[in-house]
Amino acid sequence: MRKYTKQLLNIASKIKLVATDIDGVLTAGEVIVLEKGEEIKIWNVRDRQGLHTLKQNLPNIKIAWITGRKSKQVEIRAKEQKVDFLIQECKDKIKAIIDIANKLSIGLSEIAYIGDDIIDLSVLRKVGLSVCPKDAVIEVKKISKYISQYDGGKGVFREVCEILLKANNKWEDIINK
Repeated sequence: MRKYTKQLLNIASKIKLVATDIDGVLTAGEVIVLEKGEEIKIWNVRDRQGLHTLKQNLPNIKIAWITGRKSKQVEIRAKEQKVDFLIQECKDKIKAIIDIANKLSIGLSEIAYIGDDIIDLSVLRKVGLSVCPKDAVIEVKKISKYISQYDGGKGVFREVCEILLKANNKWEDIINK
C-alpha cells in the first residue's frame, strides 16, 4: 500500500475541485490522426475507475478538464463520465481555473490541479495541491507538491483520487466493501 505524507493528506483533505489537463495526464499525450482528420486518444481505465469511485464517495468534489486542444472524443468522454466542467481550446488556464473557482465560491487553495507541461505552470503555482505525472517536464516537476508514481495516461488521475479518498478517511471503507 502506498503511503502519503501527513502534509500531503492534510492539503488533500481541503480539496473541493480536481482539475486536470488531458493530453499528457489523462492520456499519454499521443494522438492518432486518421486519414479524414479524426483524432483518437487512448484513455486509461484506472483513471475512469478512480473518477467513478471519487464521485461515489466524495460527491461534493467537482471535476474539471481543461485542455489546450479541442476534440469531439474528449467532449463525449466528459459527458459520459459526468465531468462538471470541460474547457477546450484553453489558452489561459489560470483564468479558466479562477472562473470555475468563482462559480463554485471556492479559493484556489481548495483546488487540486494535475498538469504535465509549461502551459500548466500558471495554475500549478497557484492551487492548493499541484500534481504532475512522473514524466512531466522538469519545470513542472520543480514546482509540483506531488509527483505521481505514474507516467501520463497510466493512472495519474486515479492516484490523485486515491489520495483524496485517503485524506477524507474513505479509502479503508472502499477497500473493505
